[in-house]
Amino acid sequence: MTEENQQAAEPQFAIQKIYLKDVSLESPNAPIVFTDGEWKPEINVQINSSHQVVAEDLYEVVLTITSTAKQNEKTAFLVEVKQAGLFSLSGFPKEKLEGMLGAYCPEALFPFAREAVADFVNKGGFPPLLLSPVNFNALYAQQVQQQQAAAAGQDTAH
Repeated sequence: MTEENQQAAEPQFAIQKIYLKDVSLESPNAPIVFTDGEWKPEINVQINSSHQVVAEDLYEVVLTITSTAKQNEKTAFLVEVKQAGLFSLSGFPKEKLEGMLGAYCPEALFPFAREAVADFVNKGGFPPLLLSPVNFNALYAQQVQQQQAAAAGQDTAH
């Protein structure tokens, strides 16, 4: 095998671009929420990712983080960040490619999304919301198991 063919057969990964696709911050109960006692909010964080093919071996991955803070039963803020990236992936078997798009790429986007969440929450007049690290491999494995269980359930239903 020539060196050129060997390189073509090996999996290739590259980040082409990282960008903020969409961001939203709502603070429906301002300014009352700022005077509503000691700041001890109840925080809810949801994380999702999706991907689409842009061109041959080029994929857009979007990591969506939605966080809601409630103070004394009132919504203090709701922030949603859609951090995106263009990733070049070639030479991966289908199963490995899905893992790269479902776990590795979102993991690469997370620090950027985490910074955007903290920044926008702070600009909204609140203390920065510092999100804890996320194990995207575990989340992806859980998602795959749920899909397999759902598929198995459909197979037995027929």
